[in-house]
Amino acid sequence: DTRHVLTGSADNSCRLWDCETGKQLALVKTSSAVRTCGFDFGGNIIMFSTDKQMGYQCFVSFFDLRDPSQIENNEPYMKIPCSDSKITSAVWGPLGEFIIAGHENGELNQFSAKVREQLSNIKEHTKQINDIQTSRDMTMFITASKDNTAKLFDCTSLEHLKTFRTERPVNSAALSPIFDHVVLGGGQEAMDVTTTSTRIGKFEARFFHLAFEEEFGRVKGHFGPINSVAFHPDGKSYSSGGEDGYVRIHYFDPQYFEFEFEA
Repeated sequence: DTRHVLTGSADNSCRLWDCETGKQLALVKTSSAVRTCGFDFGGNIIMFSTDKQMGYQCFVSFFDLRDPSQIENNEPYMKIPCSDSKITSAVWGPLGEFIIAGHENGELNQFSAKVREQLSNIKEHTKQINDIQTSRDMTMFITASKDNTAKLFDCTSLEHLKTFRTERPVNSAALSPIFDHVVLGGGQEAMDVTTTSTRIGKFEARFFHLAFEEEFGRVKGHFGPINSVAFHPDGKSYSSGGEDGYVRIHYFDPQYFEFEFEA
């Protein structure tokens, strides 16, 4: 219902806010930077992962917001250690039964939100997973990786379904809620951007067909790598946030919808 927003930060905290007033509702302090966070299907349970740094291990923590004592005492009802490779992106699976976590080494894991265990593990990416986003019905999810690909998976089985290839690191990928379309955003590493022109840097948002894995369009505008992309829930626009400090909101032409329905 968009009443609350959850943020995780490198200031070693995870915070819950009131969207309308900006008031801070809850604060959880951590030992290291918070890398990912999110609400479950019902909005009652939150999870966040912390970085493996300063001698601290990477953990996934689960708090039930219906029990204020968990926040007050900083005691999650469950805490799962990740000893091998730190989590770089994570989302809730359908119905809040588990979370799907992407790791620095390219692995994907399912962690149960009920019992302290890892449900499944696969490795389809060869480098770090930068972003995970689910489809509208939460049956599928898409990953964006430093290995220059985005990949589509089944949420429950983690079966690898599709691959979308580029020639640059992919920082973010999103699935259209109304069409079989995927948008990818990325570019070179930020430290390399100043040494190349914007044309060579390949900073366009790129559109692929979900089923055919073929690229059918590019949108220019950013003059630095795109760090984040998202479709509007009605599917009529998308937004992108870039290293250049801009958030760009793009509305699709009427022909975009006519073309898809004719096809």
